[in-house]
Amino acid sequence: MPKEYFKKLQDLLNTEREEDLQSYLKLTENTSAADRRALGLTWYPIAVRNTEIGRGDYLTVELERTTHQDFSHQFRFGSAVVLFSNHDAKEDRIEGIITHQSGSRMKISLRVDELPDWTRNGKLGVDLLFDNNSYDEMQNALKQATNLAENDTENKLIRILTQGEKPSFRGEEKFIIPNTLNDSQQLAVNKIVSADHLAVVHGPPGTGKTTTLVHAIKSLVKHSDQKILVVAPSNTAVDLLTEKLAAEGLKVIRVGNPARVSERLLAATLDHQMADHPEMKTIKALKKQASEYKNMAHKYKRSFGKAEREQRKALFDEAHKIGKEVEKTEQYIMDNLFTKAQIITATLVGANHYTVRNLKYNTIVIDEAGQALEPACWIPILKAQKVILAGDHFQLSPTIKSNEAAKNGLSNTLLEKAVNLHPESVVLLKEQYRMNQNIMGYSSQVFYNNELKAHHSVANHVLFAGDQPIQFIDTAGCSYDEKLDGTSTTNPDEAAFLVKHLTYLVSNLTAQSSLNFPSVAIVSPYKQQVQILKALVQENEILSPYLDKIAVNTIDSFQGQERDVVYISLTRSNAEGSIGFLSDTRRMNVAMTRARKKLVIVGDSSTLSKSKFYAAFIQYAEQLDAYHSAWEFMDL
Repeated sequence: MPKEYFKKLQDLLNTEREEDLQSYLKLTENTSAADRRALGLTWYPIAVRNTEIGRGDYLTVELERTTHQDFSHQFRFGSAVVLFSNHDAKEDRIEGIITHQSGSRMKISLRVDELPDWTRNGKLGVDLLFDNNSYDEMQNALKQATNLAENDTENKLIRILTQGEKPSFRGEEKFIIPNTLNDSQQLAVNKIVSADHLAVVHGPPGTGKTTTLVHAIKSLVKHSDQKILVVAPSNTAVDLLTEKLAAEGLKVIRVGNPARVSERLLAATLDHQMADHPEMKTIKALKKQASEYKNMAHKYKRSFGKAEREQRKALFDEAHKIGKEVEKTEQYIMDNLFTKAQIITATLVGANHYTVRNLKYNTIVIDEAGQALEPACWIPILKAQKVILAGDHFQLSPTIKSNEAAKNGLSNTLLEKAVNLHPESVVLLKEQYRMNQNIMGYSSQVFYNNELKAHHSVANHVLFAGDQPIQFIDTAGCSYDEKLDGTSTTNPDEAAFLVKHLTYLVSNLTAQSSLNFPSVAIVSPYKQQVQILKALVQENEILSPYLDKIAVNTIDSFQGQERDVVYISLTRSNAEGSIGFLSDTRRMNVAMTRARKKLVIVGDSSTLSKSKFYAAFIQYAEQLDAYHSAWEFMDL
């Protein structure tokens, strides 16, 4: 029953929230501003660059970090933050919400008339607060879904997704689909347009999932005059789709603050489109007037007679009234823009932002659904009659902090459930445009029933004539033993060997001077191994001219990306055959399928072959004559 279904999800989400909160507190309690800054949770010091009247009773403050601008951080549009003074008095803090973030500036919305006095003395900083908002939005969506499921017999979509009721498709109407799409892509577009409630696009690496979605959305816009909501779990995925849809000439509004900055993206944002609206002149004039009232009120700050107090209050009341007028006019502009828009794009949680909270859609499209927590998916799903899920459940699943919640079902995504419940709704994209066919082959065999084929433009491409597109280099017998480094595993000898092999490849490449230097990724599932590899690459004289072309990072950070050459350091080497992290074969699927022209995997076969996945991979390499012992390269 749907009630039990959603109750279970609510319980799992509570477990996850508690775990997430505990790890946040552990990170932030009793830590200095400098420590929190290093973790990406604090900007300190900052300067206030501007203040202006916000919506209703809010003040918008623009802040800039004045040092450590190259530090990466976790501040995002919609995050809850606290502005604080380094005096450490408990009252010297004020909470707000980020309304815009770009580079080293952010705007935050505060529910005050004016900035308190303490913001003028001493150093200021801004801390990221625990993300209660996302959890609240997810829980509210699950509660709402429970109510709908119980009281609305019409809501077929909920029954299809939770109870396995069969979805229906409209007659075999043939739609005009551009012949730039291959057969499986055309099938997917047809499935999406003809579905009444549910269609699933299963897009393995390099198969043109985004291109397919853009064509499908164009067809949907043509065949229905209702709005379409396009969402994804990450800002990066939302930005990519927004750009592509805008490039097709569709009327798109991006709700929220893009992570990337490009002209096309900025033009699609709600802020930008509002700024161009003729009514904005009225808003500017109103805001100016409100500011003047507030400035007059400030003059009474130091005199505290009864008459002055009343006068000050009257001025603030007047400013508030104008604030309400601004809010009304902004709402009018937004309604006007949303009426004309064909497509709204946002993150899953952003789909419930106050600007679009009450909009309903004919269809919603959830991209990267394999990485989306199911409770987050229900936020947009409740706003539509039809849902399109796109992604690949054989790549990385969502990040979950609580092992208990993951084990009890939170890691099982809506995409996986839909694929298993409704195979008739699924289209697998079968032609890939990224990898040499030998790089693709093992992944296709293990994850995709051998159904993938490489497009002729990439099937045989290599770095240079005669180069091997795939190599497994076996370190068995080299005594490259793993070491425990804190909670992470490292293998310094394997790392040194891998970098040595890369320098050998680079020397080969530079000998063929006509070639452009390829893009290279070096990945490992282990964070500390990545640190060792980074240091070795930085120090290597032969590699130093090419550092801008060589990226070293964890596998997870490369999902959705591709490089000409990919090196994977498997790291594990022990007598027990224990492989830990490596047993997550989806992560390895991501790692192996980032490479276009060359994939080099370095590992210890005696440790790895206890696992069926790696034993079969080593066999696959042998069949291709791609198996090598590390001993062959010792004299390089």
